Amino acid sequence: MAEPLSRQQCMRAVPGALPLIARGRGRSYGDSALGPQVLSTRYLDRFHDFDPETGVLCCDAGVSLDDILRTFVPRGWFLPVMPGTRFITVGGAIASDVHGKNHHRDGTFSAHVASIRILLGNGECVGASPSDKAELFHATCGGMGLTGVIVSAVLRLKAITASDILETRIKTPNLDAVLEAFDAHAASAYSVAWIDCMARGTHLGRSILVMGEQCTEGPLVAQQVKALGIPGEMPSGLLNRAVAKMFNAAYYGRTRANAQKSRKPFESFIAPLDAIAGWSSLYGRPGFLQYQFVLPKASGADGLREILQHIGQSRLGAFLAVLKLFGDANANPLSFPLKGYSLAVDFKAEAATFELLDVLDSIVAAHGGRLYLAKDARMSEAMFKAGYPRWQEFEDVRARWHAHGKFMSTQSRRLGLA
Repeated sequence: MAEPLSRQQCMRAVPGALPLIARGRGRSYGDSALGPQVLSTRYLDRFHDFDPETGVLCCDAGVSLDDILRTFVPRGWFLPVMPGTRFITVGGAIASDVHGKNHHRDGTFSAHVASIRILLGNGECVGASPSDKAELFHATCGGMGLTGVIVSAVLRLKAITASDILETRIKTPNLDAVLEAFDAHAASAYSVAWIDCMARGTHLGRSILVMGEQCTEGPLVAQQVKALGIPGEMPSGLLNRAVAKMFNAAYYGRTRANAQKSRKPFESFIAPLDAIAGWSSLYGRPGFLQYQFVLPKASGADGLREILQHIGQSRLGAFLAVLKLFGDANANPLSFPLKGYSLAVDFKAEAATFELLDVLDSIVAAHGGRLYLAKDARMSEAMFKAGYPRWQEFEDVRARWHAHGKFMSTQSRRLGLA
């Protein structure tokens, strides 16, 4: 693995180390940051400029979202889009075009990126933005590192007067009820639902809708995360279907029927799993797969119902499942979100899981949906090209900007990209 200490070292490393893929902090769940050769951006971690009047920040691609929050929240600035962890890099957030619990209002991470600098396969380092080299910019945002190495970015932070989130939790008895609740509360700044994938019959899709608003008064604090550790690797049989059903029933049952409001630090609202170090070890040595898809809103209810029925009828346990309402798609050819519903479900990695996911793939495809590249570890080439119909446009841009044969990952080869 190459670990350049500066942009200049990065520029020298790339021409002699191709084909390669850039790697930030290695938080992708699949093989998107694995490849013939890997270039780490971990030491490209400097802030370059910040305008305290506008919130415009220029930083290296290896800066983490945690670095930004701890530095700028106390000054009254926040990231407009936060995924489920703060421990990813700016470059990774752009390459995956990550989304958060506010996509329905604020779009993806790239909507708040003013410009990037990217190292191309011919050794040239160029700037790109929505108005300058726009095709390169849009292909890079969501392009999984396949257009080049992002070395820096200019971000637009948002002003806040308090760092806490006012959370509201609403209990919904089934899938129709939670989808109706999403629409009824579409004006909420943040919204996400925990959904019980094990429930069946009249309880199919029962959920707890969680909404959030930025507090206007209070402290401006970014807490140092002190994660609780998992004591070693758990037995692989610990998380089974019976345990999942009991856990989900208890979690749903402890929430009161009436709306519950509470004030929370943004860390526990935005990224609760960051507080549990090594949480993935709960799945034992085989590990886990997260299956995340999005369905268009027109067919989303039917598709979700069919998928939940298959999960409920399987012998697998599904513990962590998150449902989100997405807003409009953007101009990036490989960006994941489209207007509709996204469901992310964690499964233990075992043979039966792969068999079930093949079935779910066919349902997602039949309803015009797609899978999330940043969470993917097993998508087929056919599934990718059906779900991302602009893939050829993406490849054409890569060809024009010297990326073919020079930037590739284990994932890109599996998906049939040059």
